[in-house]
Amino acid sequence: MDSGNRLGDAELTDPKAMRALAHPVRLAVLERLQRHGPATATQLSPHVGATPSVTSWHLRHLAGFGLVRDAEAGTDRRERRWESVGRGFRFRAPQDEEGRSAARVLAAEMFARTAGLPVRWLAETEPDLEPEWAARAGGLNSRIVVTAEELAGLQEAVEELLAPYVARKGERWPPGSRGVRVITYTLPEGAAE
Repeated sequence: MDSGNRLGDAELTDPKAMRALAHPVRLAVLERLQRHGPATATQLSPHVGATPSVTSWHLRHLAGFGLVRDAEAGTDRRERRWESVGRGFRFRAPQDEEGRSAARVLAAEMFARTAGLPVRWLAETEPDLEPEWAARAGGLNSRIVVTAEELAGLQEAVEELLAPYVARKGERWPPGSRGVRVITYTLPEGAAE
């Protein structure tokens, strides 16, 4: 795995790592560490739907694939704190069938995990937002016709646009800023479509 990309993402290329991450608890653990920083299995447990011992087992499994690592010790040196290796993660489907199958399993779990997010946001978050923030929320559902190379260029341009905001550390956040979830899908249509 290489995290040298501009967003600081861990890059999955091993089909076994993709299958390992394609588990609801592991995805929840990794997402929680990426969004909220280092934590112990006990601290993660109520947020990921598993007991501390099961959460600990999943953390060790993720560590085996290089997705999480030991973090600096907290105030209680007896507790093992974990952190995400990357700010996010990315993967591309390998060319062989095993790799494509593993990428499909991981993509399906990721899609399932985020499928209800907009509806939950509308019900739980949007009603309490200040008007200027609520007005900036939205979605985009467009169809474009491009070549594979143009799509790659578009993805690269979006990443380049987001990179300065992703990399900015907390002490450099401007006053009045807050976290914003950006989710994009690029879903090529079949040849007949």
